[in-house]
Amino acid sequence: MVPGAGNNEVPAVEINDGIEGIRSVTMHRLKSSVVRRWDFTVSHHSWWRRLTPSQLFVGSFGLLILLGTVGLKVLPGLYTETPLTWEEALYTSTSAVCVTGLIVVDTATRFTPLGQGFVLLLIQLGGLGMIAFTSLIILALGGRLSLCHESVVSAAAESAPEVDPRHLVYDIIRFTVLIEAIGAGLLYLLWIPRLGWRGAIWPAVFHSVSAFCNAGFSTFSNSLIDFQESTGTLLVIAGLIVAGGLGFSTLQEISPWIRSQRGHRSFRVSLHSRLVLLTTAGLIVGGWLMFAVLEWGVTLKSLSPWHRLSNALFLSVTARTAGFNSIDYAQAAESSNFLTILLMMVGGSPGSTAGGIKTTTFALLGLLAFSRLSGNESPHIFSRTLRKDITDRAVGLSVLAFGIVTVGIFSLSITERGSDSGAFLDRMFEVVSAFNTVGLSTGISASMTSTGKAIIIAMMFVGRVGPLSFAAAVGRPIKGSAQFRYAYEEVMIG
Repeated sequence: MVPGAGNNEVPAVEINDGIEGIRSVTMHRLKSSVVRRWDFTVSHHSWWRRLTPSQLFVGSFGLLILLGTVGLKVLPGLYTETPLTWEEALYTSTSAVCVTGLIVVDTATRFTPLGQGFVLLLIQLGGLGMIAFTSLIILALGGRLSLCHESVVSAAAESAPEVDPRHLVYDIIRFTVLIEAIGAGLLYLLWIPRLGWRGAIWPAVFHSVSAFCNAGFSTFSNSLIDFQESTGTLLVIAGLIVAGGLGFSTLQEISPWIRSQRGHRSFRVSLHSRLVLLTTAGLIVGGWLMFAVLEWGVTLKSLSPWHRLSNALFLSVTARTAGFNSIDYAQAAESSNFLTILLMMVGGSPGSTAGGIKTTTFALLGLLAFSRLSGNESPHIFSRTLRKDITDRAVGLSVLAFGIVTVGIFSLSITERGSDSGAFLDRMFEVVSAFNTVGLSTGISASMTSTGKAIIIAMMFVGRVGPLSFAAAVGRPIKGSAQFRYAYEEVMIG
């Protein structure tokens, strides 16, 4: 009992219970308020958690392009002359992030070394993808990748399902740093006589990164035309381009295969990698011979036979996705430019920094056509049959890519009508180069209208993220899991 309470005496237990009750109600209301605020914050700020892997992948490139555009416009010390306009900044940022190489301003003379470094940063981030870099940071800090993040990493590199995305991230960074360092070292040694001990450092680093990422940006105003007679330079750049265009999954298999050959152990290279290597070699050799024949007496006529052959080889390699040029394509034969267009459409290999429909898609189309002509129901190679859903995907991707390029060419022929942006083949060359993130040009980029440049920007973006990824990102998912089909009916073809 509480002393002195008289008739109003209240048991101490009841007082304590009342105090605890008030405290409990107060804490409950406080917690409810905090939870409501937290729910609002989560629902307001975690909208990105509801994004699909395709939307996150495509959105990361869009965000990087936006940041690059703003950086090119507002950061000080990037230019030797007046800063870029918003249009020029957007075009340059898109070209760098999408590792294309098409330019409307001269990278060598318009940018300071700091500005060139900023462009190189966009190239490196765009070539490997922001997802790979953010994943590396998360893993380095001891974090764990979310399922969505792992899906994006796997999709971006198009790795095999059994490959651990965390190991894939480490391998991507490891291969990139190693190959770019070797390339920079070789270029530095080759360019010391021409540029000096100090002057060769930055160009060697810049071109090594740009070549491995298949970007095509150069610190030289005329790209590599001045190195026509430097066979070593052309071979090193070509090697970097091929390495960057093989795909990281193929690079992962090459190293253990080489070790197995030295140790006389057995190691089976996957069908994917064998198809990539075979198709890449066939395209390089075939293009080499054709360019040598077509340009022997045209743009290469002033060179010795040895340098004609080395330049023809370089033309075959760079045409598929790199964007460096050792000749002036405006002076090349029309047959050579059309051959370049065909090679640009094929591009590099899946999971690489290259664009195009990819070497495996091209190979699958050839195998499918051969199997149909031979009367076989399913295409096969290396004693392996290719699944129907894979060949269907290859056909669908090719049709979609052909449709997008056709729309781009048609649109550009309308917007550039009456302008000084070249003939039809030049515009076709520009659209194909942009969509397949190659970067080669006949020199009409800067003279196009603003609408024409916007078309090229769209082509570069869709080509970099991939038509299928872009369609999956912007398309609406079909609700419901019910699968059905309508009745068959025959249609005549052929």
